[in-house]
Amino acid sequence: MSAVNRRLRDFDPGAETGFVPSPCIGLCLMDAQTGWCEGCFRTIEEIVAWGSATDADKRAVWIEIKRRAAGCAAE
Repeated sequence: MSAVNRRLRDFDPGAETGFVPSPCIGLCLMDAQTGWCEGCFRTIEEIVAWGSATDADKRAVWIEIKRRAAGCAAE
């Protein structure tokens, strides 16, 4: 199982409390068509803002990441 798949499976932004892990897996390649990083499914804006984001904002990004990944898996 790939690192991104493990992170997507293991972290539940709706149930987890406390520390919010970064979704970065070190595979930083932006997809020109979607505007998402191919490693973590974040936009460049989300990546740049991550370090100063609140835990609530980070959880919101995780929810989007899971939505995006599910859409990719369905294709």
